[in-house]
Amino acid sequence: MANPDRSELHPLLGHVFTQPALLEEALSHPSLDRRRLGGRDYQRLEFIGDRVLGLVISTALYHDDPNADEGGLAVRFNTLVRRETVAQAALLVGLGPHILLGKSEDRQGGREKPAILADVCEAVIGALYLDGGLAAAEAFVLRYWADFMASSGEATKDPKTQLQEFLQGKNGKPPRYKVATQEGPDHAPIFTVEVRADGLEIAEGQGGSRQEAEKSAAKAMLIRMGELR
Repeated sequence: MANPDRSELHPLLGHVFTQPALLEEALSHPSLDRRRLGGRDYQRLEFIGDRVLGLVISTALYHDDPNADEGGLAVRFNTLVRRETVAQAALLVGLGPHILLGKSEDRQGGREKPAILADVCEAVIGALYLDGGLAAAEAFVLRYWADFMASSGEATKDPKTQLQEFLQGKNGKPPRYKVATQEGPDHAPIFTVEVRADGLEIAEGQGGSRQEAEKSAAKAMLIRMGELR
């Protein structure tokens, strides 16, 4: 059964609704009795929430990395607004027990389905926007997407860039790369590259080009330092 008490959601959402019906609508799955709430479910609010989420995330990315080009921003944006990420955010909030479902969907585990969690989360963002304005929706998104934002930034960085930034922040000296071996035929070579950094053990990487091998070596050193998994 869904929890009918919405008050425990208010601190999680960071907002107390002046129009409680909006929150109720945002939590109502299409499988629910259509007579409830005048036949409304979360789909209209989901439509708005999807756009608000995109605006908040794109604005945050724009300010988060002033040097990123459009392509880099787009990669991070797509990661942050995809349904899997939105569903994970819904789990962080704890929306599942509050979703209003039809009996059949409830028995089928609808509260744990990523698609439903993502839809409800976007609908809640839409409800927050309509009830509290952009500030309320933005505060919610930035709160629950903070870790996703951080990891998306690292994911878009080349391992060589990550290693260089780490070392320069540590001692100001960049890593040094050296081709140790080149094997295989000319049309399909295999490069082994060593990367050196002051105070650290040499790390190696392999690849079909020198650039790929350098990236592999940089990644190996980052993993060894615990800066990458």
